[in-house]
Amino acid sequence: MHIDEKAIEQALYHLNQANEYPALSIEVVEQTGSTNADLMQRAKSLNTPTLLVARHQTAGKGRAGRSWLSAPDGVLTFSLAWEFTSGAQTLIGLPLAVGVAIAERLQQLGVPVKLKWPNDILKESKKLAGILVESQVSNTGSTWAIIGIGLNLRVPEALEKSIGQAVAEATWLAQMDRNQLIAQLLQALQVALTEFTMQGFAVFNERWNRLHAHAQQLVMIVDQQVLVQQGIAIGVDHQGSLILQTENGPVLIHSGDVSLRPLP
Repeated sequence: MHIDEKAIEQALYHLNQANEYPALSIEVVEQTGSTNADLMQRAKSLNTPTLLVARHQTAGKGRAGRSWLSAPDGVLTFSLAWEFTSGAQTLIGLPLAVGVAIAERLQQLGVPVKLKWPNDILKESKKLAGILVESQVSNTGSTWAIIGIGLNLRVPEALEKSIGQAVAEATWLAQMDRNQLIAQLLQALQVALTEFTMQGFAVFNERWNRLHAHAQQLVMIVDQQVLVQQGIAIGVDHQGSLILQTENGPVLIHSGDVSLRPLP
């Protein structure tokens, strides 16, 4: 399906109607290594929020240096550079806020999803989308958040084998006009990032917990294949840290590069 800057812009304009957000630059490329890497390189000199969409990524990035594998037309991949005038410390909880924004919009579009801490979107307990947030300080001292989204629409069997685990698809969304779909997700991000700028993660706290895929379930926290903690996942606190009820009482797990895995 053809992805076009003007078509995204027009769809976004109709969605926003009277709402005003910072001017936005929209760019579409046929292929690149990683949209996040591209915007990270440019962040120091950016002067307007920028959306970069790639029809195909050859070196997509996930958390903790992992790869994000994709296929042309089968996986929607894009990154949004958004400026925060305050320092990077104010971005605590941002990946979870982005997860809330995308998950709520996917639900509105008819896709039943849940959130896996810290930054995966699940459908039927399988990964449907991933979020990677990186940051870069600009030449003027502001902080640019580079927000990467990978959303599975139709996953070819060969790609699923390469990933090495079952993943979810959103075949309903795959039938949507790509420009309309991107505009929907982009508009959800505009709203959420504006909220986050004013109120931080606190405004997303309860919303995240309502979407929590592993609420009251026994889980383990793993760091590079090493078990670091296990307990019952309660939810997240006002900063986005996971509250884990262990044998020794409640423990806060801060994001970093750890992974959550459900226990049988």
